[in-house]
Amino acid sequence: MKPELGVCYYPEHWPEAMWADDAAQMVETGLTWVRIGEFAWSRIEPQSGVLQFEWLDRAIETLGAAGLKVVLGTPTATPPRWMLDKHPDMLAADENGNPRKFGSRRHYCFSHQGYIDESTRIARILGERYGKNPHVVAWQIDNEYGCHDTTLSYSAAAQQAFRHWLAERYGTIETLNRAWGNVFWSMEYRNFSEIDLPDQTVTEPNPAHVLAFRRFSSDQVAAFNKAQVDTLRPLTDAPLLHNYMGRILDFDHFKVGADLDIATWDSYPIGFLSDRLEADDAHKTAFLQQGDPDMQAFHHDLYRAVGRGRWWVMEQQPGPVNWAPYNPAPLPGMVRLWSVEAVAHGAEVVSYFRWRQAPFAQEQMHAGLLTSNNHPAAALAEARQTADDLNSLGAVQQIQAKVAILFDYASDWAWTTQPQGAGFDYFRLVFSAYRALRRAGLSVDFVSAKDIPADYSVIFAPGLATMDPDLEQRLAERCDLAILGPRSGAITRDFQIPEKGRPGLSRIDCDVDLVETLPPTVERTVKGGGAARHWIDRLSGTAKDLLSFEDGTPALKAGDGIWYLAGFPDADLWDRVIAMAAEEAELTLRRMPQGLRLRETANHDFLINYNAGPVNWNGLTVEGCDVKILKRNPPELT
Repeated sequence: MKPELGVCYYPEHWPEAMWADDAAQMVETGLTWVRIGEFAWSRIEPQSGVLQFEWLDRAIETLGAAGLKVVLGTPTATPPRWMLDKHPDMLAADENGNPRKFGSRRHYCFSHQGYIDESTRIARILGERYGKNPHVVAWQIDNEYGCHDTTLSYSAAAQQAFRHWLAERYGTIETLNRAWGNVFWSMEYRNFSEIDLPDQTVTEPNPAHVLAFRRFSSDQVAAFNKAQVDTLRPLTDAPLLHNYMGRILDFDHFKVGADLDIATWDSYPIGFLSDRLEADDAHKTAFLQQGDPDMQAFHHDLYRAVGRGRWWVMEQQPGPVNWAPYNPAPLPGMVRLWSVEAVAHGAEVVSYFRWRQAPFAQEQMHAGLLTSNNHPAAALAEARQTADDLNSLGAVQQIQAKVAILFDYASDWAWTTQPQGAGFDYFRLVFSAYRALRRAGLSVDFVSAKDIPADYSVIFAPGLATMDPDLEQRLAERCDLAILGPRSGAITRDFQIPEKGRPGLSRIDCDVDLVETLPPTVERTVKGGGAARHWIDRLSGTAKDLLSFEDGTPALKAGDGIWYLAGFPDADLWDRVIAMAAEEAELTLRRMPQGLRLRETANHDFLINYNAGPVNWNGLTVEGCDVKILKRNPPELT
């Protein structure tokens, strides 16, 4: 299908007399999708049981009559004030037991059954009214699960639900005590009702307890989402989706995505550079008004996997945002670049946030395609240009990459629970591998532990906390070479060291004898170049040493189709490992200059230049903040 553009719109924010003109201008700009309703519960139901749909009926009709396809959101991310009078214990609580009070959004607890029932009720009402409406062509469930640190709740509802979850999982309290190692420090329980949430303990709580709570909390998000999905499925044939976020790892997106038709995410490149990315000052200065060259692509590829091939950008940054520490404006060309880059990675729709800047409330400093007084903002012309680009480009067919990264949300929960050293972070480790693969000119897929397609040349699984025999076998069957470590196969699902030791693999004779973590000023250099930082696995075993640290200890060991990496690589070491893997798997590498990235599809190669100035590569010049699209077989400029 040909990729399309959309926008997020809030008819309840504007006089009804503006709606038709807005819709006509959206169509003139080249937009075909419009998302509405995800924050409108107080206007849909101003009092419990008092429904006011006439305004929404007219908004949907106005937008649809103009030729726009509507994405209708369930408004459950913003329960209205009367909901608290009806369910005063529905609020989430922070780690100190303080309620997350009314006055912004996402103040509900995923475990509160009364609020779950209210959410399915409003979803059912909306589905019954609009499920067959020809203008409502997709549905968004809730909005940005996990935003504002709302996955983990320490409320009374969460405690009760957690105890029930543990009883179902472990069966008997004796089984739980053994699995958690509660003989340590006399932490044994006599029954499930004695188990509190892992907060406000004198020192760190049992890591098995914390990891179980994180697994439970993730399951609660998935169950909350599924409740609305199950409600809407019989009422509409339109696809159901959710808009995930960048670098939010505290629930399993694959599990949530399994119940949905399309994965979407909210892309804010400049905000993320300032707010969610570790990088030195020189890097952040060079890409201050463009965003990091790999951060958006990382999430594009991840959510393509979460959506099983179908994914959108639901919110694309069009100008300065309101929430990052610093909020510069994008350089000219960047809004178009971000949009085309998403399409290169398989986005079916790129939707800008938002149509018109709000003149009030928390997001009044967040730019839109129009200013609050209805003047064109800088991004409007770039959206129009992007629409023309996509019309000329046509369908973009994705192909399976040669390399993949196994991404595992539970590994992040484990290493957040017990990092063992400041600076060790699962996202940073995986992102460093992704960045290195892109520096080498490779396109990258993501896979989950449960879903690994066949025929990859190399699969990287850095920091994979738990490695069971079935997963090791799947990796052996579906790729020529698997590269694990550091800190892979280090714990069981209940946070114990495996009986066979770490990493406990059958296809490589390699043991982790001890672990050490290093301060940021210290590194362990590798013979021939590169170094490891943060985390070092001290290895033994008969597996071949491919690389060694300067002190002679193994840095990279090789077994039967599996390599184990003993530390958190710096950029030079990643480059060496990837070059060695490419030679082993007969992959062609194409070294990319800083800020220039290559994305391969079935019919096109996209050269994406995040630099402010032009870059020359392989005889081609790509202007600053620009995308050059090459047709394949034979290559020619389009």
